[in-house]
Amino acid sequence: MKCPYCNHPDTRVIDSRPADDGNSIRRRRSCDVCGKRFTTYEKVETIPLIIIKKDNNREQYSRNKIEAGVLRACYKRPVSADDIQKTIDCVETKIFSLEEKEIPSSTIGELVMEELKSLDEVAYVRFASVYREFKDVNTFMAEIKKILDK
Repeated sequence: MKCPYCNHPDTRVIDSRPADDGNSIRRRRSCDVCGKRFTTYEKVETIPLIIIKKDNNREQYSRNKIEAGVLRACYKRPVSADDIQKTIDCVETKIFSLEEKEIPSSTIGELVMEELKSLDEVAYVRFASVYREFKDVNTFMAEIKKILDK
């Protein structure tokens, strides 16, 4: 690993430990030339995942899009940032466990709704109203009745 301070091509690993998410490794490194220390993160490289959109366009998977949708749904709700990240991690784990190269965006939407339902019911309804494109109040009420009947 190249030193970010002096660009020397060799550095030493001082300490390795799992990162907070458990899916990567945090490494403390030291440069033998300038003596500075820095941190790197190592993550398993996954196969590029392609998402098939509603209009049949294809785009590369982006965790940021799921995160933005979940954050919007949980806006001003009593849900911790940690719980939001755990929810996104859970959705992402389910997506990659499908072991598909291409996944319809509808599958991802359903997985997100499934997780939001157990996280926060208001966030679930918010997400569902955008995702399912409720046309009128009756459709909206039908979705709320599903929650109340469980």
